[in-house]
Amino acid sequence: MTASSAPCSDHSPVSTGGQTPARASSAVPDFAVLGGGLCGRLVAWRLAGAGHRVALYERGGPEGGESAAWIAAAMLAPLAEAAVAELLITELGVASLDTWPRILAELPEPVFFQRNGTLVVWHHADRTEAPLFERRVRANAPRELADANFTTLQGAQLDAAEPALAGRFARGWLLGGEGQLDNRQALAALAAGLAQRGVETHWHTSVDEASLPRARVTIDCRGLGAKPALPALRGIRGEVARVHAPGIGLTRPVRLLHPRYPLYIAPKQDDLYVIGATEIEGEDCSPVSVRSALELLSAAFAVHPAFGEARILELNSQCRPTLPDHRPALIWDGGRGDGDTLRVNGLYRHGFMIAPAVADEAVRVAQALLAGRLNDADAFESLRGESRWASMLHARDTQGAHEPA
Repeated sequence: MTASSAPCSDHSPVSTGGQTPARASSAVPDFAVLGGGLCGRLVAWRLAGAGHRVALYERGGPEGGESAAWIAAAMLAPLAEAAVAELLITELGVASLDTWPRILAELPEPVFFQRNGTLVVWHHADRTEAPLFERRVRANAPRELADANFTTLQGAQLDAAEPALAGRFARGWLLGGEGQLDNRQALAALAAGLAQRGVETHWHTSVDEASLPRARVTIDCRGLGAKPALPALRGIRGEVARVHAPGIGLTRPVRLLHPRYPLYIAPKQDDLYVIGATEIEGEDCSPVSVRSALELLSAAFAVHPAFGEARILELNSQCRPTLPDHRPALIWDGGRGDGDTLRVNGLYRHGFMIAPAVADEAVRVAQALLAGRLNDADAFESLRGESRWASMLHARDTQGAHEPA
């Protein structure tokens, strides 16, 4: 069993491991992408694919072990997440879910991807949670999405949909069209994709906020590492268990409704399951607490008793970068200093679910910066007006523009 022990509150931009802060080579790249987590990799990969010269700087290694994306279930479930997220997040999730297969088809390494929907179940004692969940989903999701993909199952219907749980739950919902992927395979495939497209990768390299690498446009995707520039950022801790459980055979992610610890179980390849539920305010990535471990594993056992014989591979934690409104944000620094900076942050608990749409919008804005089309408040407002995701776009130090609280 492994556990993370690094405190998430340590966001110093000073380089570690004896390395010096990153320096650009004599030829200035079009873009410097700071942060090589999921969003940073997607942005750099997209820009390189468009023919730009891109340099990426990441304090960790190519495996992505220091990023929030490393500790994730990577469920692509916009309808299920509508129970706790607003319409913007749901729509970003729908757009990203349609984009993921195209991304994966272009990467040089295979990534486990599944689109069998999400099963939502509850025990009889917790039946009052079900109408609350449905009301929240229908309030926050596009009506046509909910009407087309929110299917009630009971008895034999539920048993047929998920034979592994036959006889264990009387009622449930199948949220059709939702998916999942393997987060660690995706990070590895994106690292290979960066190399394939000629991105200048600087792994194990931190950057100094006061002396950023030279580039025509800088794109800051450092998550909580960008806190010196975005003081409103905070971390929300998530904890997961990864277990090996042969013989259960779940065919899709399962969400268990419960008043205290709503749980998700995401089946991956080779009988691996990612189990998560906890969400704790605070930037602490110390090892998982006994209480959290007991709740996670007890709830999994309540879904299927065979989890009692599963082998624990990891209990791990990470902090998700979160802005006060829990929305993602693309923040243009308004042309301050040497060159332009675009900050991409605040993906919160929805990283894999919304990252492709957020990255695509970041690429659009970054290319406008590179082309000189974004140079004042009027140009920024025009760019916002052309965007489907205008509420994500913010600016600083430009009269008439604004930034997130």
